[in-house]
Amino acid sequence: MAQVSIRHVEKVYPAAAGHRHRPKKGGANLKVTDEGVLAVEDFNLEIADGEFIVLVGPSGCGKSTMLRMVAGLEEITRGEIYIGDKLVNDMQPRDRDIAMVFQNYALYPHKTVRGNMEYPLKLRKMPKDEIDRRVNDAARILGIEALLDRKPKALSGGQRQRVAIGRAIVREPKVLLMDEPLSNLDAKLRNQMRSEIIKLRRRINTTFVYVTHDQTEAMTLGDRIVVMRDGMVQQIGTPQEVYDSPANVFVAGFIGVPQMNFYDAQLVCDGSAYRVELDGVSVPLSAEKCARLAARGAQGRSVTLGVRPENIELAEAGPSALTGTVEATEMMGSAVHLHVSVDGKDSIIILQNTDQDGRHPSSIKVGDEVSFAFGGSVAHLFDPETGANLEL
Repeated sequence: MAQVSIRHVEKVYPAAAGHRHRPKKGGANLKVTDEGVLAVEDFNLEIADGEFIVLVGPSGCGKSTMLRMVAGLEEITRGEIYIGDKLVNDMQPRDRDIAMVFQNYALYPHKTVRGNMEYPLKLRKMPKDEIDRRVNDAARILGIEALLDRKPKALSGGQRQRVAIGRAIVREPKVLLMDEPLSNLDAKLRNQMRSEIIKLRRRINTTFVYVTHDQTEAMTLGDRIVVMRDGMVQQIGTPQEVYDSPANVFVAGFIGVPQMNFYDAQLVCDGSAYRVELDGVSVPLSAEKCARLAARGAQGRSVTLGVRPENIELAEAGPSALTGTVEATEMMGSAVHLHVSVDGKDSIIILQNTDQDGRHPSSIKVGDEVSFAFGGSVAHLFDPETGANLEL
């Protein structure tokens, strides 16, 4: 294993560079400087030995570019990257003691599974008995022992991904880099491979850096997650920290399925007590939230109020509940997602589809009017201009 230290790293793509150097589609809000397009800006991260870090964000946010700089596949414009105690800025990829798993598997079609897994070890001129030991150990860990004599074309997508991971781990790298390795798999296989990666992490002694745009992968795999947007880090924390205390509106809307509901509201201060008001409804905030707001000297002001769909409950119509019209329902198996229009804005409510006796308690349909409420302990408050969380 190895510690990875990323210090003030930036990547600029020159404006006049060829097509292969341009940022991916989706990075429309990346900064443009006199040097060119700033794809990664002032990235700082300390990764501990054996830690599983996930870089997550929308397409074009710079996460794959950052991973490729760690791998040595992209030049660093500014900053420093250390793997262990070695500065690797000018070190070739083969000398960094890392291995990488790509989105498209990158297997040699003319080689067998064993041949693919052996190849990086043969390049190192490793003894045959050591090669056999490592390949057999990796095949056993990944459950592909019966596939060693097959060619990639005879394998399923999930099996090919296992082979690609096996080819990486036979090198026993200090750092294993994974660039959206599950994005080409169907939903069932993605779920299966996610659990396989969790098991793999327990079985091999290495540090993981994993890139994905799928927040479910980020939340289930990472010890910590790094949320990125437009080349900049938005928040670093454990999945629970990021979910419970999003740093800003972007993180709040990106992490969580379905995404958080947002409302225009007013923060009202009564001494040391705070409440939010919207559409004639007043919601007192919890003592913990009041204490955090008071510590930051918060005053009465306009705010963006965020509430997660799972924290909303149906309620009787009245002064403590919002009322809207159901515009769509989504049957999700164990739950139904109601899309309720309140003053022209969509609110999502998660309603359990069955009770403990297996009955279907709700018969709400499109066009019905419903009322709902939420408690002050689940309200998130953001600055409407900067998007920053007012409690942090």
